[in-house]
Amino acid sequence: MEMTKLGRTGLEVSVAGLGCGGHSRLGLAYGNNEAQAIRVVECALDLGVNFIDTARVYGTESVVGQAVKGKREKVVLSTKSIVSRAGKQLTAKDIIECLDKSLVKLQTDYIDIYNLHGVSAEDYPYCVNEIIPELLKQRDNGKIRFLGITEQFISDPSHQMLKLALPDDYFDVVMVGFNMLNPSARESVFPLTIQNNVATQIMFAVRRALSKPEALVEVIDKLIASGDIEAMSVAGDSSLDFVENHREVESIVQAAYRYCRHEPGATVVLTGTGSEDHLKQNVESILAGPLPVEILARLSEIFGKVDSISGN
Repeated sequence: MEMTKLGRTGLEVSVAGLGCGGHSRLGLAYGNNEAQAIRVVECALDLGVNFIDTARVYGTESVVGQAVKGKREKVVLSTKSIVSRAGKQLTAKDIIECLDKSLVKLQTDYIDIYNLHGVSAEDYPYCVNEIIPELLKQRDNGKIRFLGITEQFISDPSHQMLKLALPDDYFDVVMVGFNMLNPSARESVFPLTIQNNVATQIMFAVRRALSKPEALVEVIDKLIASGDIEAMSVAGDSSLDFVENHREVESIVQAAYRYCRHEPGATVVLTGTGSEDHLKQNVESILAGPLPVEILARLSEIFGKVDSISGN
């Protein structure tokens, strides 16, 4: 496993992080039981992954807590609380109750990275005025080591919330959507995180469009129809064969992880699954070398200006 510094936190973390949400939620969303989900977390630890990201709403905190029991000091835990529910903003008291419940589920007395979860640009000012002051108190009390924030990439693919949040410099870590189909964080997010030594959790490296060929064709057709990319740029190649068929690439999925891993500004690339074998493949992909320069150049030519889709 390759290790890196988690920005200004100074924590030493694996470049591959285990994401415990997404479509799989450690396999719980697909019918796996808790024992199977625990084995996925344990497999990640055996592979050298020490960064684990979960959240209250994922329903996987208990699994993570059981899996890291007795190993807590070797793991960097990231969890989150939503800031609004059914259109109603949570109070600071509500957020602290969520924090306390997370501590119980995770069987720990501190959270390394505590994130405000899926914050919209509209909710961000409320977070600044009402939530962050209380979280800073919890940090001073030792329940939180560092603050983070995560965006709603599906509904905010152009990173409007992070454009507001990063200049304020409250957060030590941000979770940002970034992939081959929407690399817009390269221009709007990473320059700011690099400038302030803010670490990034990369989500959406691989989602539906980059794991299912039919979905990839559908997304590219949509981008052509909307004028976000030129039809001629992918003429006869809407499945990105120039990537998959390259002699130095094993698959679109492998290429997608490599693309994110070696992007300047990317700290931890998250991967989520309910399968130990799948996890091993994904971690191997994250640890592979950079993509060939000719692939990177063509991807930039085709998708370099896209900021309208998540690839989900």
